[in-house]
Amino acid sequence: MATYIIIAVIAYVIGSINFSVIISRKMAGFDVREKGSGNAGTTNMLRAVGKKAALITLLCDILKGVVAILIALIAGKIANNVDKALLIQIAGIFVVLGHTFPIFFEFKGGKGVATSLGVLLMTNWQIGLICLVFAIVIMLFSRMVSMGSVGAAILFPVLTLFINNNFIVEASGIKYFIYSLILALIVIFNHRENIKRIANGTENKLSFKNTNK
Repeated sequence: MATYIIIAVIAYVIGSINFSVIISRKMAGFDVREKGSGNAGTTNMLRAVGKKAALITLLCDILKGVVAILIALIAGKIANNVDKALLIQIAGIFVVLGHTFPIFFEFKGGKGVATSLGVLLMTNWQIGLICLVFAIVIMLFSRMVSMGSVGAAILFPVLTLFINNNFIVEASGIKYFIYSLILALIVIFNHRENIKRIANGTENKLSFKNTNK
């Protein structure tokens, strides 16, 4: 039990390192949460600070998910009598929760998409790539990052029902389905306001015209 708790805490702390806040303060002199949508994520960084800051944020947020899963994988090899797949799943869920509710930044973070991508690519690279391509296609056609993010979140649990190989740690399909469902629900919940705006036809569309910084 102690190993599971330790991994949950470590993953949550890693997730709580909010790079968008750190980078916006360093590069632009303000907290990105004070601008635009108020979200501490890549899209708001793009609009409020610029392409370079957004790219750095994106890569760092993805890396958080990758690191959390790697630590869980190592812990599973060191610790005795632990469910290695469960360790991976705990790490994945808690690093995204940390990104969404960061203890270091008043529990006001991002929507967890980039960190979830890092988690997903590590958990199952095949499903991760499919979800990534699916999200990009939706974003290109709709010009709405939120629509691509929510679409990929919904696709993730669906794919676990049909793809049973290439998981970083093999386990029963139902375990990964529940895990994928939890991650999907976190991302969808974080996009609840975006979903309302999409339904109303008022969601912001992505544009690179004014993001040359």
